Amino acid sequence: MKKKLLLLILILPLLACYRAAAQNFPDSDFVDIQNVIPDIVLDIRYFSDHNFLGRPVEGYLAPKCYLTKAAADSLAKVQQELRKFSLSLKIYDGYRPQRAVDDFVNWAKNLSDTLTRKEFYPTVLKANLFIDGYIAEKSSHSRGSTVDLTIVPIPLPPQPDFDFNNQCECFESTEKRFLDNSIDMGSGFDCFHPISKTDNHDISVQQRANRLLLKTLMEKYGFRNYELEWWHYTLKNEPFPETYFNFEIK
Repeated sequence: MKKKLLLLILILPLLACYRAAAQNFPDSDFVDIQNVIPDIVLDIRYFSDHNFLGRPVEGYLAPKCYLTKAAADSLAKVQQELRKFSLSLKIYDGYRPQRAVDDFVNWAKNLSDTLTRKEFYPTVLKANLFIDGYIAEKSSHSRGSTVDLTIVPIPLPPQPDFDFNNQCECFESTEKRFLDNSIDMGSGFDCFHPISKTDNHDISVQQRANRLLLKTLMEKYGFRNYELEWWHYTLKNEPFPETYFNFEIK
C-alpha cells in the first residue's frame, strides 16, 4: 500500500505538467510559421473539408501552422534556398493537437463513413487503416516539430476548390487527380497508398527528382523523412520528443 501511495505521489506532478503543456499555448517555445517565414504558402487541409475526414478536424479553429522555434528556424533555411529558384515551401500541416489525432481515431473506427474514400484511400479497406499504419493514436505532429509539406512554383499557380462530387484517386497522374499547385510529387497529399512511399520506384523520373529535391533540402537542415509519406518530416533534434501537446490552433 505504501509503495502504491509513493508511486501516486511521484506520478501526479508529472500528470499536472502534462496537462499544463497540453492545454496552454507555449508561446515561449512555439511560433506561428508566417511570423518566421512571411512568404511561405499555407494550405492547411485539416481546417477545411479537403481531407480524409471530409470536414474540419477537431482543434483546427484557424488556417494556421504552429511549430517549435527550432523547427521553424530550420525550415526558414530551406525556404531561403528555394527562393533562389522561384520556388517556395507549401505547408499542409504542422503542429497537430492531440484532440485532432483523437478525431482521426474516432473517424477510422466509424466504418460507415466512407465519404472521401475515392480520393484518399481508394484501394484500402477502412477497417485496415490502423493495421496498415495510416492512422495511429499518437502522432509526432503533436510534439510540434513535424511538418507535412511540398514545393510550389512562384508565382503560385491557381488551385481549384475541392468538390466532393468530383473526387479523383490520389495515386493517379496529375491529369486525373486533384490539381494541387505543388510541383508533381507523384501522388496527392495524405494519399493512403504505396505510391506515397518516398522511395517508390513506380513513379516517373521527374516525380522522383522532385521528391529528392525536397528530401535533400530538408535533411540538409536537420529534418528526417517518414519513409511511408513523401511529405512528412520531423526535426531530428526536436525539443519535445516525449510531449504531446493539445492546445487548439486559433
